[in-house]
Amino acid sequence: MFLIRIALIALVAIFLVPIAVSATLYWFRASGDWRLADRSSAGLLIAADANPGAVVRIFSARTVSWRGIVATHSWIVIKGRGERAYRRFDYTAWGQPIWVDRFVPDGRWFGNAPAVVFAADGPDAEAMLPRIRKAVAEYRYARPGDYVVWPGPNSNTFVAAVMAAVPDMRASLPATAIGKDFPYDGRWLGWTPSGTGIRINLGGYLGLTLAWVEGLELNLLGGVAGIDLRRPALKLPALGRVGL
Repeated sequence: MFLIRIALIALVAIFLVPIAVSATLYWFRASGDWRLADRSSAGLLIAADANPGAVVRIFSARTVSWRGIVATHSWIVIKGRGERAYRRFDYTAWGQPIWVDRFVPDGRWFGNAPAVVFAADGPDAEAMLPRIRKAVAEYRYARPGDYVVWPGPNSNTFVAAVMAAVPDMRASLPATAIGKDFPYDGRWLGWTPSGTGIRINLGGYLGLTLAWVEGLELNLLGGVAGIDLRRPALKLPALGRVGL
């Protein structure tokens, strides 16, 4: 019983305390109607016609309204060599799930500035584009009504599935990307999107990941806690990566 009690206390500390801290931070920064919030460029991309090379970016930003306490929204931006415009892919609950160029490529997500999760340019990016386009075109949850906020498939599930199609990205979505661990391929046991380890997952509700890129992660009801092994840091629900 003592060990069980200690385990429960640890779970509360690891999962609930970070959420409480994030909720407090949200309360201090929240202002105005989120529907009127700034969605302009965050200045993370140069003008497409000024960059002749190929580009691949994965962005992630705190999501809309109070849900931003615990979750982020992720999306994909690409551009082929010689193309004069970026293409942005989002997966949302509105209308046709996969939106193309609905928002500014590096735009703020309803007031929240995005962070770069992955970046590739030039020949490296060009080599990834066919697999990215194929993964987007063949995404299995592309029909109206397929989107599910929790535990998925949601925007983060979509981006994780595309990243899995291009494992040489060697990147991982943040711990706050709720839905990234939803089994987009229907498998409860398999490789991680980076291909550098394994993941056990029960419908996005409970899971365990051990990989070089993704690190050690425990998924409990969509919240993720763990350790970044490659770049030493803690991963905390709601707060994300806390570097050591």
